[in-house]
Amino acid sequence: MSAPDVAAFGFSDGGPWVVDPDAMPWRRDVDRLRTRAQAQVPVWLETSHLPPLGRLAAVVGRVGLALGLWAVRERGRPVSRKGLSRRLRVAFAHLGPTYIKLGQIVSGGEGLFPEELVAEFKQLRDRVPPEPFDVVRRTVEVELGRSLDDVFASFDRVPVAAASIAQVHAARLRTGEDVVVKVQRSTVARQVRRDIEAMAWIAPRLVGRIPVAALANPPALVELFAETIVEELDFRLEAQNMLDVARVLAETGQRAILVPRPHPTLVTRRVLVMERLTGIAWDDVAAMKDAGVDTEAVLHAGLVGFMEGAMLYGVFHGDLHGGNLMVQPDGRTVLLDFGITGRLDEARRLAFLALLVGATSGDTMGQLRALRDLGAFPPDTDLEAVFRDLDLDRTVDPTTLSADELVHWLQDLTKKLLGYGARAPKELMLFVKNMMFLDGAIARLAPDLDILEEIQQVHAEIAGRHGARLAAELGIDPSVAAQFDADAIKAAMGLSRDVERLTYRDVQARREVIRSRLEEKRRRG
Repeated sequence: MSAPDVAAFGFSDGGPWVVDPDAMPWRRDVDRLRTRAQAQVPVWLETSHLPPLGRLAAVVGRVGLALGLWAVRERGRPVSRKGLSRRLRVAFAHLGPTYIKLGQIVSGGEGLFPEELVAEFKQLRDRVPPEPFDVVRRTVEVELGRSLDDVFASFDRVPVAAASIAQVHAARLRTGEDVVVKVQRSTVARQVRRDIEAMAWIAPRLVGRIPVAALANPPALVELFAETIVEELDFRLEAQNMLDVARVLAETGQRAILVPRPHPTLVTRRVLVMERLTGIAWDDVAAMKDAGVDTEAVLHAGLVGFMEGAMLYGVFHGDLHGGNLMVQPDGRTVLLDFGITGRLDEARRLAFLALLVGATSGDTMGQLRALRDLGAFPPDTDLEAVFRDLDLDRTVDPTTLSADELVHWLQDLTKKLLGYGARAPKELMLFVKNMMFLDGAIARLAPDLDILEEIQQVHAEIAGRHGARLAAELGIDPSVAAQFDADAIKAAMGLSRDVERLTYRDVQARREVIRSRLEEKRRRG
C-alpha cells in the first residue's frame, strides 16, 4: 500500500516517514524568509560604494591568467575552443561558489553555449573539491544543536556529491531511516554576497565594451543571477520548494516524477536532511535501456510535468540538468536539488499561460502582450511598433543566410530589442534554460523522435486534460485554447511550411550550418 502522503504529494510509494506540512516546525515563517531573502538583492546590487577590491582583483587575476595562457598556448590552433573551455572551468572552480554556480548554469545550456564549454562545465556540477569532514561535522552540529552521533547511526565522511553551494553525504538516522544530508559550505553566504557586489560594480562598465556585452545587458544579467542564487542560501526555502513541486505533481496526476521527502524536523538554514532515493544517472542511457526503461516515455513525462507545473500552478523546478535527475528502473524520474525554483504570481502565471497559448495558436501579438505582462518589455511599450520593427509577420530561416547576413540579422535583432528596453525576467529565463536542457535530452534519450509531432502530442495532452480550465482563466473560447497551428510552430523554429518531420539530428545539422557560418565570419574578422 502507498504511504498516506502520496495522495497529496509526488512522493515514492513507501516513505521513511509521513509528510504532514502542518507538523513541520521549520516551515514557520517560510514565506517571510523568502521575502526577506529577495529583499537582499537590491542591497547586493547597490553600486554607489566601492566593491570588495581584494575579491575583484582575485577574479580579474584568475580569469585574466586563464585567458593569457590560452592566448599563448592554444589560440588559433584546432584545440583552441576546448583549451579555453578547460582553462575557464579550472578558473571558475578556484574562484569558488558563485562562479561554480555560473558554470553550472552554463552546463545546462546545451545548444545555447559551445559544446566544449558545456562539456567542461558539467564537471562543476558535482566534482568540486569538498570541504573537510571536520568542517561538515561542525556545521551539522551547530545547525541541529546536537552532536552528529546523537542524530545519525552512520554518516559517510566522503560526500556523494560536492557542488557550488553545498555537498551531500549519505547517512542513516538513529531511528533507522536511510537519508542524504545536504550541508552548506561554511563561508558560502559571505562569499556570494561579495561576488555579487563585485559583479554589480563592474557590469555597467562592460556595456558596449566587449562583444559578449554587446549582445546583452550585463547589469540585468547580474540582477537575474542574484535573484536566482539568493534563495539557495536558505535550505528551509529549498525544503518548501520540494513540498510545493511535489504537491503540483500530485494535483496534476503526474506520477512518473518523484520528489524526495524532506525530513519533518531536521531542516535548518544550512542543513537539509531528506529521503534517500536511488536511480540510474540521467546520462547513462545504456543502463536505462538494459533496465527496459522507455526513454521516450521518460522524456514525454518530463515535458508534460514541467509545462503543467508552470501553466497551472506557476511553480516549476528551475534548474534541470543531468546532475539533478535520476531514472528508476520502473521508468519514474527522480528530481533532485530544489534550490532554484520558478515561481509566478497569479498575474504573471496568466501572462505565461497566454504566451504558450499564443505560441501554439500562432497569435504573435498575443505573445508580445504576454511578454510585456511578464516584464520582458516596459509597460508602455508600443507593441505594434515592435511587431513591425522585428518583422514578426515573416519567417526567417537562419540556415539560408550567408555569414554576413546572419551576423547582421542577429546584431540588428539584438539592437532593436535592447532599444525597446527588453530584458529577461527570472522565471522566463529559467523556463527557457530548462527547455534548452530538455531539447538536449532528446539527443540522448530519443534521437530519432519527431520533435514536431512530440510538440503536438504534448499540446494535445495538456489541452485535453486542462483545456476548459485554461480557457476559463484566459477568458477565451475553449476551441481557441485547443487550437494548434503547426505552421506557426515551424515559423518560430525558422522552418518552412513544407517541413514535415524534424529529428534532433536535423536540428543539430541546422545548428552546425549556423555555427560554421558564424565561425567563418569570426575568422574573416
